[in-house]
Amino acid sequence: MKESAQASPSHSGRVVLLVGNFLFRYRNAVFPIVFAPLLILSPPRPFGGDWRIDVWSDVAGLAIAATGQLLRILVIGLAYIRRGGKEGRIYADSLVQTGLFAHSRNPLYLGNMLMIGGLLLVHGNPIAVAIAAPLLLSAYLSITAAEEHFLAERFGEAYLDYCRRVPRFFPRLTGLSTTVRGMSFNWRKVIRKEYGTVYVTISLALALLAREIVLQEGGFHRTRALDGLAAAWLAATLGYAVARILKKRKLLGTD
Repeated sequence: MKESAQASPSHSGRVVLLVGNFLFRYRNAVFPIVFAPLLILSPPRPFGGDWRIDVWSDVAGLAIAATGQLLRILVIGLAYIRRGGKEGRIYADSLVQTGLFAHSRNPLYLGNMLMIGGLLLVHGNPIAVAIAAPLLLSAYLSITAAEEHFLAERFGEAYLDYCRRVPRFFPRLTGLSTTVRGMSFNWRKVIRKEYGTVYVTISLALALLAREIVLQEGGFHRTRALDGLAAAWLAATLGYAVARILKKRKLLGTD
């Protein structure tokens, strides 16, 4: 679908929209069903066949995943766009163009792709990466196309003008520092909306690292590294529990 046209989509375009709307509605079920078995059934592989070299690919993967999570935190903290859907369908009550949405039309999806891509790099199995990477990209492109179609119909020329000015995914860096300085950051909103995603990301990363250690050791043997990962997971679990209690008691504000 062209970004600057409102013409009726072609047959292939309609298929993309159908897939995008389906994935948007059922993404919380589809993504785990597709990606979890792929990661579980395919054992991690050392990058270049050497576990010593693999340490650096793990560091790179964790850095990429952390960048994606940080991007989501910045987006939510500076200006949150209501695109969580309504009754399982794509919905937006306003065309948000402030915060990081002034530099990227889909910074949350970009953050998601960086997070999953980083975890795939940590996993390192080339078969899993070769299958998961194109599936991930195709899924988010389909969801994005469906959202763009909805927003173009709802907001018309205002949205098309927004598309001409702002890139779809990778942020336009011009004026980014001014944008960040000119807005207040809402930590309570970040914790309220993002604590679950942060916990899942940390848990997956720690699980992948623990599995690598077990494979290197030729089986499960208690080591200082595994003890450290377990301690980190317990700390993350405690943080998740505290955030959930605070949210339930409405001490983090309300939407």
